[in-house]
Amino acid sequence: MSMFCYQCQETAKNEGCTIKGVCGKDADVANLQDLLVFVLKGISVYSEKAKEEGRDLSDKTAPFIMEGLFATITNANFDAERFEDLIEEAFALRDEVEAEFKKVYKENHGEEFSGDLPEHATWYSDDVSDYYDKGTDVGVLETEDVDVRSLRELATYGLKGIAAYGDHARVLGKHKGEIDRFTQKCLAATTDDSMSVDDLVGLVMETGEMAVETMALLDEANTSTYGHPEPTDVNIGVRNNPGILISGHDLKDMEELLEQTEGTGVDVYTHSEMLPANSYPAFKKYDHFVGNYGNSWWHQDKEFESFNGPILMTTNCITPVKDSYKDLIFTTGMAGYPEVTHIPERKEGESKDFSEIIELAKTCDSPVQLEEGTIPGGYARNTVMSVADKVIEAVENGDIGRFVVMGGCDGRFKSREYFTDVAKELPEDAVILTAGCAKYRYNKLDLGDIGGIPRVLDAGQCNDSYSLAYIALQLKEAMGVDDINDLPISYDIAWYEQKAVAVLLALLSLGVKGIRLGPTLPAFVSENVLNVLVDKFDIKPTGDAKEDVAAIMAGE
Repeated sequence: MSMFCYQCQETAKNEGCTIKGVCGKDADVANLQDLLVFVLKGISVYSEKAKEEGRDLSDKTAPFIMEGLFATITNANFDAERFEDLIEEAFALRDEVEAEFKKVYKENHGEEFSGDLPEHATWYSDDVSDYYDKGTDVGVLETEDVDVRSLRELATYGLKGIAAYGDHARVLGKHKGEIDRFTQKCLAATTDDSMSVDDLVGLVMETGEMAVETMALLDEANTSTYGHPEPTDVNIGVRNNPGILISGHDLKDMEELLEQTEGTGVDVYTHSEMLPANSYPAFKKYDHFVGNYGNSWWHQDKEFESFNGPILMTTNCITPVKDSYKDLIFTTGMAGYPEVTHIPERKEGESKDFSEIIELAKTCDSPVQLEEGTIPGGYARNTVMSVADKVIEAVENGDIGRFVVMGGCDGRFKSREYFTDVAKELPEDAVILTAGCAKYRYNKLDLGDIGGIPRVLDAGQCNDSYSLAYIALQLKEAMGVDDINDLPISYDIAWYEQKAVAVLLALLSLGVKGIRLGPTLPAFVSENVLNVLVDKFDIKPTGDAKEDVAAIMAGE
């Protein structure tokens, strides 16, 4: 069975994966993901029509739509059976929303609805085997016009990032109707053949605006629950106790795991994007929270083996699981992998039950030490703005010549060594602002500080790119400049998956220009769409590290 997927940076030949995903996703899972998104669009079509009739159903639709989109993000879920279940759930929800829409339509018009509907709202089968066949017909390539396809996918991938961040916020009790309504509006719009290219460009920009809103909401959820991240020297060594390694992005899972392991003799370590949890005050009270183990997501095949204990994957990024640790790895939330134990969702008012992981950990050896020492973290917006006067003074007296935002994702390609080379090549008056796992390319280099300000300021996870945007906007105000692009800040962004697309669109919506993006430009951006982005925002590909650094320091 064939597939087509080009939503991540490592897509085959930078064109599209057609046999199997570079990520490890097989054609069956790829096509089921496409069908799930297809049905989510159908739910959104009915929900939008109900809104036109005065009935807002976004409270009913948004939680499931966000979870469904989240499950289709690169490296989140490889489990075909889970997608079969999600598609069945999506059909059931679509039926509910359809019935509510038709009811309110009849109330308003005195007759049954008889208008045209896209196939996303009408196709159905109760035979699971049909899902696989239909999935091959409803993916990216169903849109023939390459520019319309490009813009629809750009909006959809940005929306997947919004869905991931929105779902994390919802877990912590925060959501906004504005974001929920946009989610269904955007999905429904991608089924509308009457939308022009200009309309779709507008939709993409609105997706960026909503990405800012969503990251701000998640920032509020995280900081109001766990406190503002504090400057922290994060331990990267190990102790002699057995341990549990927690990866992904979900801080609620982190909290509940720490609570349940307290007093058990089992230590807890973070991996990859969970590293920033070490900087939250609420987690520092746990003596058995040791520090961070290993590096970014794509090293997990080796690092999970050497850890010796159980691993909890709370979100993406999971890679194909090796037999050597298959019995030690667990998934939860929207993450999933065939034949890997999945920890169910928490029941209303209760915590998730991590007892199986904890009992297994007690039987395991302690981790093999990979490194020793510490790495700095906790430089999110609250910390940086608390010393804003020192930062501005350092800029004004020439001690800081430039800030370089190097946030985003890490990945396997050798070309990503570019970001390490840039960090090494930057002069000593340059400060790197980072968020996301891209930081693992340079966060263990000894780059020193400027007047006590570390030259690598790590704001946290990829969603904490909001902190970097917030800092820029606050500096713009404090320094009295009219345009964010007049600040001594350059953007050299590494992307991999759809949350990075949301971050990129967020920066564009804030008017940021001159972003360097790499290690390759997205395959889903057509030549004409790329020209629009270049003309309007001066987006450019990463190039030679030395040449790029020279241009960056010259403000180009």
